[in-house]
Amino acid sequence: MGRKALVLLPQTQDILEKMGEQIKYARLRRKISSQLVAERAGISRASLWAVEKGSPSVAVGIYAAVLHALNNMDKDLLLVAKDDELGRKLQDLDLTVRKRAPKRRATDSIR
Repeated sequence: MGRKALVLLPQTQDILEKMGEQIKYARLRRKISSQLVAERAGISRASLWAVEKGSPSVAVGIYAAVLHALNNMDKDLLLVAKDDELGRKLQDLDLTVRKRAPKRRATDSIR
């Protein structure tokens, strides 16, 4: 049974390639060899090169391991979708505003 072909939008592919390039530059700025980063991340150098090219077939866990190998840069992953402006606007549109607070039941005061 063959693998399904991964279809990405061109914009998403561009983002992955840019991210891979930024990871590569982070490694080069730190003057860390690809061999050392691969060893720290527990992956092969070929996998590291795939990350640095922005390959969509590489698991996100490998990207995280490489970022961690570059002096704990994996913490930056917490910034992904942190400020979801569109999601918050959609959520706010769906909120209902009540004119009065709901009546308290007798069982509510016992708790």
